[in-house]
Amino acid sequence: MPVRLGFSPVLPTIASVLLAVLWALSVFAGWGFEAFCSGDGSAACVRRLTAFSSVSWLFAAGGAFLTVAAWVLPVSRNDERTFTRFLVMGVVSWVVAEGVLFLGGLLAK
Repeated sequence: MPVRLGFSPVLPTIASVLLAVLWALSVFAGWGFEAFCSGDGSAACVRRLTAFSSVSWLFAAGGAFLTVAAWVLPVSRNDERTFTRFLVMGVVSWVVAEGVLFLGGLLAK
């Protein structure tokens, strides 16, 4: 018996894309540095936040891979359970990447 989402699979895909944009802006556009290191502006804060960004990158890459794999790989396109698992794990990976970045920013202060 296949697992039914009960809602459109586009919703978790949009969630993944929005989390990806937020993560990319936080890491590459400097939003994270502005949010957590702008008050003191110390090089140590920037170094610590860069280290946490490097760790969160692993989860972000996993989230991107899982989201794309859910839509592209034939094994997931042909099996609704696999498709659902890939999408859910992709969103969870993005949430963990954002969490690592946020908690790292709090610790970097």
